[in-house]
Amino acid sequence: MDTLSRRRFLQLSGAAIVGASAPVLSISQIVQAAQSRPLPIGTPIVVIITLYGGNDGLNTVIPYQDSTYLQARPDISYAPSDVLPLDKDLALNGSMAGMKNLWDQKKLAIIRGVGYPQSDRSHFTSMAIWQSGSPTNQLSSGWIGRWIDTQPRDPMLAISLGSVLPPLMAGTIRSGSALPLGGIVVPTGALALDCMRLSAPAASDTKLLATAATSLRDLFDLSSNVTPVLKLPAPPATDLPTSNGGSAGGSSDLQQQLDLVAKLIAVGAPTRVWSVSLGGFDTHANEKGAQSVLLGNVSDSISRFLSQMRSTNRGADVTVMAYSEFGRRVHGNASQGTDHGTSGSVFLAGDKIAGGFYGDQPSLTSLVDGDLAVTSDFRDIYATVLESLLKSPVDQVLGSWKGRTNFVRKI
Repeated sequence: MDTLSRRRFLQLSGAAIVGASAPVLSISQIVQAAQSRPLPIGTPIVVIITLYGGNDGLNTVIPYQDSTYLQARPDISYAPSDVLPLDKDLALNGSMAGMKNLWDQKKLAIIRGVGYPQSDRSHFTSMAIWQSGSPTNQLSSGWIGRWIDTQPRDPMLAISLGSVLPPLMAGTIRSGSALPLGGIVVPTGALALDCMRLSAPAASDTKLLATAATSLRDLFDLSSNVTPVLKLPAPPATDLPTSNGGSAGGSSDLQQQLDLVAKLIAVGAPTRVWSVSLGGFDTHANEKGAQSVLLGNVSDSISRFLSQMRSTNRGADVTVMAYSEFGRRVHGNASQGTDHGTSGSVFLAGDKIAGGFYGDQPSLTSLVDGDLAVTSDFRDIYATVLESLLKSPVDQVLGSWKGRTNFVRKI
């Protein structure tokens, strides 16, 4: 540090500090906003979980009594003894005990056969359609981004975890914010003392050097507010049932993301939409074990997160939505997996949700080009989220779309 002048140090560090923070939020900014203008209790919060890769809906919500299902997938189907029955026809994958518990509490809605007209089996194209909310017109904005456009400007309004902002958060005027994972790391010991000395204001500083010095001081000042929040345990999940063992896979990245969201919601972050994600669902080979682990992680993470929320004063405010870009083919392939298909199930969970099935279950015998028919349009779900949860007009986001799926509990 002795060989590096104050001017040169600030020139090098200032560009990185100022440039890197421009398009993204830091945890410190969110914590500051939570302290200065917390989200009012009772404001609905929506957490969107994107399952990348095309989750196999038939091995998630399973027609376990249908002989056609068993015959179409001799290597990867589930026997009735291996599933969690929801009614006489359908069951959840055996790894999804957490979501089965939400179902039993009538806090889980399963919308069946969800997709869009003229389904596309490309990951990129189909995900672009889902995130834009427009199957017919190619749009460069996302459905949440267009909602953001209708709201007062606020970088805290909608936040996606990760360094890359997903297309669903991009508006035509402004967008949601990205929160890179990893938190804040500040120097310690002698290096910290040197940095604080270098960050002291000097009358001879140019505007750029003064900005860099201020940024460096802010880093230390804000870390004193942020570090206690990050070190806090996530809100406790006190009402989960006790069980022996657990689903394979242990802690997942999704759980880590939702734990951070839970902390920030609990301290009052003024954020109404959160976006998190989990990949790995492109199960062309050896699907049964791999998908079961992923679904167990999704189920455990969602049920844990909602239990955490119920231990705070935000429990009644939070709704989780989980979706994937398409389902899989009805027939298994030669690699004990499944190939890209069309419709699948969308899950919504929380205290505001009227649990149960919505939409018709696609027939396994009346297929469309060998695939499951689309019986529910995803725009019906989006319109209901916008209207009933985010309390916003639909037309500015989805145009004149009239469909709705009434999964929100009547108060």
